[in-house]
Formats: sequence, structure tokens, C-alpha cells
Amino acid sequence: MLHIVNKSHTQTSALASCLRFAKDGHALLLTEDAVYAATAAGAGGSGLAAAVERLQVHVLQPDVEARGMAGKLIDGVRCVGYDGFVDLVAEHSTNQSWL
Repeated sequence: MLHIVNKSHTQTSALASCLRFAKDGHALLLTEDAVYAATAAGAGGSGLAAAVERLQVHVLQPDVEARGMAGKLIDGVRCVGYDGFVDLVAEHSTNQSWL
């Protein structure tokens, strides 16, 4: 399953809910303001630091760059472009967007 979160962990509980329900081995894609959770400053408070051990965590590269977060991501997070986003959706038979 691919989980997609687009809101910051400081604005909504979408990421926290996602992390509670995501099973080991699932994929997670952070887009828009959710990419802040994948930074060294946000990973601890967002729960993402622990999640990278059990989930395949991806961030949308254009959103990372637009927010000036390039080079600030924690280890274990993979950057993908729009083509990678499409590939992730195609690779997973089910997708869940967390709003």
C-alpha cells in the first residue's frame, strides 16, 4: 500500500494517523508541506524518525526544493520526482491519501 500525506505534521494529525495505521513494508510519500516531517528538525516530533525503520519513505523532490529543504532530510528518506510519484502509484495496487 502507498500512503500519501500532503499536510505538515504541525498543521493536522494526518501524518500521525497514517503512521498509526501503516503496516511494516508499506510505502509513504510526503508531498507539499508534509516534506517538513522528513527533515532533521521535524522527524523526531512527527514520528518519522522511527517510521523510516519500517516503512519505505519517499518525498517529492520538487516540494523539497521549493521549501529550501534540500540537504536537510534524514537518512532513509528517498527523493522522487513526478515520474517517481507516478511509478509509486503504479507499483501499489492500493493508495490512501491522508487528509
